[in-house]
Amino acid sequence: MKHKHFSQLIDGLQILKQNIGSDPLISAVHYDSREITPGTLFVALCGEHTDGHRYIQDAVAKKAEALVVQKETALAKQALAYAVTPDTRTALSKLAANFYDNPSKHLYTIGVTGTDGKSSTVWFIHQLYSLAGKHSGFVSTASYQTADRVQNNPYRQSTPEAPEIHQLLHLMLSSGKRFAVIEATSHGLSQKTARLKDVHFDVGVFTNITHEHLEFHGTQKNYRSDKANLFKGLSSSPAKSDLTSKSPLATPRFAVLNMGDPNWKYFSDAARVPVYTYALNLKNADISASDVIPSAHGSDFMIHVEQKAYPVHFNLPGAFNIENLLAALATVSYTTEIPLPELLPFIPRLTGVKGRMHSINMRQPFKVIVDFAHTPAAYSKLLPFIRTQTQGRLICVFGSAGERDTAKRKLQGKVASEYCDLVILTDEDPRGEDSLSIIQDIARGCENLTRGNDLFFIPDRAQAVYKALSTARNNDTVLLLGKGHETSIVYKDYKVAWNEITTAEDILKDLGFKK
Repeated sequence: MKHKHFSQLIDGLQILKQNIGSDPLISAVHYDSREITPGTLFVALCGEHTDGHRYIQDAVAKKAEALVVQKETALAKQALAYAVTPDTRTALSKLAANFYDNPSKHLYTIGVTGTDGKSSTVWFIHQLYSLAGKHSGFVSTASYQTADRVQNNPYRQSTPEAPEIHQLLHLMLSSGKRFAVIEATSHGLSQKTARLKDVHFDVGVFTNITHEHLEFHGTQKNYRSDKANLFKGLSSSPAKSDLTSKSPLATPRFAVLNMGDPNWKYFSDAARVPVYTYALNLKNADISASDVIPSAHGSDFMIHVEQKAYPVHFNLPGAFNIENLLAALATVSYTTEIPLPELLPFIPRLTGVKGRMHSINMRQPFKVIVDFAHTPAAYSKLLPFIRTQTQGRLICVFGSAGERDTAKRKLQGKVASEYCDLVILTDEDPRGEDSLSIIQDIARGCENLTRGNDLFFIPDRAQAVYKALSTARNNDTVLLLGKGHETSIVYKDYKVAWNEITTAEDILKDLGFKK
């Protein structure tokens, strides 16, 4: 990446005061003072837990070349080039876009939002593009791809901060990608973070809205409104150009909405672009599925499009995966103008997201499934399905995130107690909260279970998994929920390395089972 002059980076910012000085060349844009190296720009963010202005001296000591701040008093005695702006969060987005030459202006950019199903939908869209011969990159909670291989997402954020997002988009463009598929979370779409403010989307995809992230958004109304920012911006997305041919890039703009969710009309009204709908068992949607025959290994069903029906087998189980598939098919068909029936032969080749409905087979006489489900709504879809596929008992291990939406905890417990025979509550990511307090919050919803009998409090997650697996009998199912692909458990001042799949495999091995 070529260096940019400071004046180029701050172009378009709302500036209250500035000193360009010698207009230095900037080699990178950082918001974490620990990442500052000589020649970089430091942006002081006012965060929830700390204030970046406190670290200006650290950035200066590490030879930062320039500063962007929103508190002028923090600039006392600094001789660096600087700009003062009303909101450094918004500024960070523009700075990142400018530094990476606004890559989304040259990519057909698709955003996927919703409470559940985002990562799977992004992954299905990306796979369908690839199978159809279209060059695609993506960013999701679990992983991303900018060039020729999929990599694990290292950021612990489904939607990374603006510098990371624009860097990833720039890498996609540099490697010849035409389509970029982005998991657009409510945090990323919120004006509070502005992570996606300068990403120019052409297509918005909506999966569903349920109870989640109220610790950040405050109310369900605000949560929905922040997600709607994806759709509000579609109609004003700028004309795009192909950098290789210097010609206009044809990018029809539209929304793809789940008609089975009661909020779909709200997003339709917000979009102000053409709207296409999908749904399960609603044949008035543009694309729908019906006559589902589920099994533990997949589903057979009919897809309806343009008054015709097509039989389909999908290797991934669960109605929720069918909904995500329909969203992906609609998106790829309408962006490429490939008739949807021509995409159907690709469905048997689609794979699931790592850590989603992952079955562990160590020749044990019971099922063990790892899944990332962590919301009450996801439980309401997953647990009834697993219940129907279980001959014996359903044993569930899960927790709830610390310093996040506390109201969902009791709801998680309520759903689990309705469908599970044995519930083991444990750590997910306690962060700064007391582990046992979080577990007790969940247990308040477990009205049908008795502690010590069919309800257990085991904060140590490895011990909780051991309890579940050592207790399981023939034909039982053990569900390990909430961690999925994640590689750590976050506590107040430290992280514990974690891999749910290998942990379960190691415990099964200790119990005498082998592949």
